[in-house]
Amino acid sequence: MRFRLSLLSLAVLMSAAARADDKAEVVRPAASKITAVTVYSNTALVTREVTAPDAAGLAEVVVSPMPPYTMQSSLYAEGTDNIRVLSVRFRTRAIAEDTREEVRKIDAQIKTLTAKQQALEAELKTIGENLKLLDKMEGFTAKSLEHLTDKGLLDTEKIIALAKFVQEDRTKRSKEQLAVKQQLEEVQAQLAFAKRLHDEKSGGVVRNERDAVILVDKKQGGGTIRLNYLVSSAAWRPQYKFRTGGKEKDQVVVEYQAAIEQKTGEDWTNAQITLSTAQPLLNAAPPDLKALAVGVTAGGHVAANPGDARAPAPVPPGLAAGDKLSSRAFQESLEKESKSLRSQVAGNYAQKKAFEAEKLQNDAAALEQFSDLFVSSDEFIKADFRPVPGGNDGPSVTYVLKPRLTIPSRNDEQVVEITKLDFAPKFYYKAVPVLTANVYRLADLVNTSDVVLLPGEATMYLGGDFVGSAKIPLVAVGKPFTVGFGVDPQLQVSRILVDRTRTTQGGNQVLTFKYRILLTSYKSAAVPVQVWDRMPHAEAAMTIAVNLKDPKPDLSTDPLYVRDEKTKGLLRWDVTVDPKQNGEKALAIDYEFKMELDKNVNIGSFQAK
Repeated sequence: MRFRLSLLSLAVLMSAAARADDKAEVVRPAASKITAVTVYSNTALVTREVTAPDAAGLAEVVVSPMPPYTMQSSLYAEGTDNIRVLSVRFRTRAIAEDTREEVRKIDAQIKTLTAKQQALEAELKTIGENLKLLDKMEGFTAKSLEHLTDKGLLDTEKIIALAKFVQEDRTKRSKEQLAVKQQLEEVQAQLAFAKRLHDEKSGGVVRNERDAVILVDKKQGGGTIRLNYLVSSAAWRPQYKFRTGGKEKDQVVVEYQAAIEQKTGEDWTNAQITLSTAQPLLNAAPPDLKALAVGVTAGGHVAANPGDARAPAPVPPGLAAGDKLSSRAFQESLEKESKSLRSQVAGNYAQKKAFEAEKLQNDAAALEQFSDLFVSSDEFIKADFRPVPGGNDGPSVTYVLKPRLTIPSRNDEQVVEITKLDFAPKFYYKAVPVLTANVYRLADLVNTSDVVLLPGEATMYLGGDFVGSAKIPLVAVGKPFTVGFGVDPQLQVSRILVDRTRTTQGGNQVLTFKYRILLTSYKSAAVPVQVWDRMPHAEAAMTIAVNLKDPKPDLSTDPLYVRDEKTKGLLRWDVTVDPKQNGEKALAIDYEFKMELDKNVNIGSFQAK
């Protein structure tokens, strides 16, 4: 009897302990709201303002739910004067259903639609079975009719009644089948949409809850805590809209926008949004500089491989191991590899992998130093793709958007405006007849704002009409740049070969080519036009000599053109086309050039560079 009582007492105690444990598992998250978000190139730093408990002393503050794409080791918290943050940790709990109200509503909708789909499928199956039964009855009627006819016992009225029943019932069942199929298709479409919406709102995971647990020491009641954490599945890119009326005094209005990708699983409601091109490095100390080991390969070429000093340097596609190491292709290969390594640095620091991050930085720098030390001077000067220490393709800029914005978590990009700028343009036209018969409108602009324009896609509008797309390069404050506003059909250009001769002079052959460019205008006003063409440019001047003779009109005297393009065989004329200058009155540009080369030498090919 005592043994039974002891077992009963033990069961009661275990039950009470289980109830106590269950009660301890109940999570009561503190009130919190997102106040600020800094969006980087492929992550976002979220700041939550968390309400601290009223009582003073030690306390655990739980922030829940955290988004599914939180980078766990990136959590850090900041207190106020009367709140000291002792620790921050991340935990995951299994849950029966999602705790977010909007997700629960979608879950209930999915459950209802699934049940309706199953009911309609069952009804459709039953209708199909009934139609099969009618087929059997129809077969039975035909056989009975044949049998009764043979015996002379045909009952016409009964046969007609049975046939009429089969016919009417088949019509009725077919209509029912069609109606049920249509309802089923509609339900399936609603169910698919609800599931897509569920994935957007829940972040794809619904059976785990994520919490941030902050241990604080409070001197007195009240106060707030700032919780910061990095999330993936967030990014932004710049894009532009350029608008102008096209007239000389019309301003060019630039709508500088940001396309934001926000798939983090939580909405940013009424938050201060900041866009940044920097990398969110969470390391407080600089990386340690490692020694740069140098090795020599069997072929005598120096190799600097940060992973293994005894290994040869990597050979890029298109080069053999014995090819010249100072080639442009090799330099591009080194740059690509160094950028790839630097792009991984921020992620390693965010995950508190300082050793791995430092190794990646040292390896990337070793590749860049290899390029600096062993690329020939000529190729080094030509290269316009030098790696930027830190892994960015441009300057680090930050845009603080005003006013506060709400950016929900969803699959498609969301566009917000960074700022709107007005620039005074210098309009003109550009013709390149060797490439196209179209003449394009251009505008020279100067970035007179205090905002750096990052590289991005732009859509161009002239008088409210879309005229095309363009790529905007990096434009620093105060830097001039040029944008295009599409083709002007009122201007046309053509290029013809007028004459071609070949003569021999001493031991050389002389090839003479004469060209004419015709520029036609149907406009009602005079317009400035840049006309571009080219003649062969011989890098080996001792082998081939190319000389321009008597261009009419004269080439452009623009200093930048003379310095940068003219020496490469590019030809430019700055002309003004008068109104209605077409037909026989079309503006003509004539030029000829001579190529002189050894009579035993043939032109193998031309290549655009």
